[in-house]
Amino acid sequence: MLSYEDLCRHPAALPDLTGLRHAEFDALAVRFERAERAASQLTRQGNPRTRAPGAGAPPDHSARSRLLMALFWLRTYPTYAVLGFFFDLHKRNAQLNVRAALAALDAMGDFPFDRPAADRPKARSASAVMAAFPGVRVIVDGKEQRCNRPDGFEAQKPYYSGKKKCHTLKSQVVVDPTGAIETVGDSVPGGANHDITVLRSSGVLEKLRPGEGAMPDKGYVGIGKTHPGVPVVIPHKASRNAPLTDEQKEANRVIARHRVVVEHTMAQLNRVTVLRQVFRAQKRGAHSRVVRVVAGLVNRRMAVRPLKTYAA
Repeated sequence: MLSYEDLCRHPAALPDLTGLRHAEFDALAVRFERAERAASQLTRQGNPRTRAPGAGAPPDHSARSRLLMALFWLRTYPTYAVLGFFFDLHKRNAQLNVRAALAALDAMGDFPFDRPAADRPKARSASAVMAAFPGVRVIVDGKEQRCNRPDGFEAQKPYYSGKKKCHTLKSQVVVDPTGAIETVGDSVPGGANHDITVLRSSGVLEKLRPGEGAMPDKGYVGIGKTHPGVPVVIPHKASRNAPLTDEQKEANRVIARHRVVVEHTMAQLNRVTVLRQVFRAQKRGAHSRVVRVVAGLVNRRMAVRPLKTYAA
């Protein structure tokens, strides 16, 4: 059986299984235990408990082993039967343990995904990172992930992406100029929702201060029509009868050198297998929670090892 106590004797294996080093795991485990205790005061529906928690047999695994189980599932994305084999649990119990751990991680206060807000701190060294675009406050991109095909033709249509030629779930990721994730949108069907539609409905641009702008990619051409007061830096897009000029190509290269930070953040998200393989769960809420939890872990990791920056 795999447990936290066993891994303490083999600390070199911990980053490969969880994505965190030993000290980072211990720091997260302390906050996770507090979040679990707070979550135990609520029912599964989120209502306050009428009876004190603690009834029934005590859990077979410690809080750190339950956290290890959730991080191991995110990192390697095994089936619940395989996960139960490694942790000596029935597959249903393994599933319930992972769900409870993800709920506690999602509720932790150090994942502030409601930003950008009026009282947020300034981005670290943003002026150095975005020297050519000092007005840009956030960089926006969309992430599509393959999912299992829903049952029934009508249920399948919203999820089928003509671009990806498969059924997908889409999440919007917003980062600051240093690559730190500031907000993650709820997952939506990838075929029925264009990137620009997701951005308009998210309200991210409305939360920017006057004079602050955004830097999306070519998929967001036209966003300035609905947000004329927000400075938006978008690469030039060629059309059939209007190829790009040399000046426009050079401008696109400059923008790309600054937008690369969001691509690096996406690469960090894709290092976690649960966001790289076909997502098996049919509920969009489960996918939204998984993306938020992984984004929080990526933020914690980048706080220790910041991304490289490539300001032009």
